[in-house]
Amino acid sequence: MPASRAVVRRPSRRALLGLAGASALAGAAVLPAIGLGTRYQWVRRSGPDRTDALLDGVVVATFTDGARTVALKGRARTFTEPGVTAVVRHSTWVRLAPYTWTQSSTSSSWVGSWLDRQRINLGPDLLAMAMQYVAGASDATDDSGLRYRGNASYGPLTLDDRIEGSDVEDYLGTSWTYVDGVTRTGGSDRYGAVDCSGYVRLLLGRRLGYPLLSSYKAGPGLPRRSRDMAAFAPGALLIPDTGVRPTDLRALAPGDLLFFDTDNDTDTTAEFDGIINHVAIYLGLDDSGRRRFVSSRKSIDGPTMGDYKGASLLDGTGLYARGFRSARRI
Repeated sequence: MPASRAVVRRPSRRALLGLAGASALAGAAVLPAIGLGTRYQWVRRSGPDRTDALLDGVVVATFTDGARTVALKGRARTFTEPGVTAVVRHSTWVRLAPYTWTQSSTSSSWVGSWLDRQRINLGPDLLAMAMQYVAGASDATDDSGLRYRGNASYGPLTLDDRIEGSDVEDYLGTSWTYVDGVTRTGGSDRYGAVDCSGYVRLLLGRRLGYPLLSSYKAGPGLPRRSRDMAAFAPGALLIPDTGVRPTDLRALAPGDLLFFDTDNDTDTTAEFDGIINHVAIYLGLDDSGRRRFVSSRKSIDGPTMGDYKGASLLDGTGLYARGFRSARRI
């Protein structure tokens, strides 16, 4: 395990261009280069409240009120995982804007130039990064030699169960200072591990720079547990938790956070207890037209988009489909 470090550097541009396996390299160049300051046409939408950016009448990006993740239209990509037969293909790229979107943000000075740059950005987005931690994903280190991506575990094995609680600092094997001022150092027995919420925090916090909280309370960042993310994380609440499985999923888009009451992800007959205990990232429709997600799970010991001991799907009658409760766009 690498020695603890208090400072985590950004990966080099060369490292950023690397993608895991066959997950998303095809069509890495999104749209043709355009000059900074291009004028966009802005169109308001509802369900959820959002603003589409158009060029020549074509939607090139969607900004959602209250959220920082932005869906950009680029070339189609293919997301796969070794040993998983399902494939997800679409042309949505998910990036993190520097500021939370509001209806009046179209007049902000940062928007046009930021969008121009992101439309020609060759680096991996949130979805490509998510696939850089599944089984078989190749390791990459930053300029200081710190491994920041590669096959992740869920957590240490005790008796017949994987322990929860592995977070950003555990995967990295270093120290991490949270936005609320708390500094934590990863445990030696948890190196390379992230539980379901830790996986989401590793992607949004370490890889994209979204602020992370150390606690389970509301604040200017992403809280630690899935139940707290569902209840009061920043962003746009797309599907509220009513205690039952939602039926209207039209608001969902790739990159959204999905929340589940599964009780135990290794017991497909478990009765749900009404408490959110799992979070995933929505990938999109797979090659069978089913809504597929990726998440870190005990059953397979790490991130997966596969169906081992519970299909990674919102459709059908599987454990996660039955336990799906709400969704949020960060």
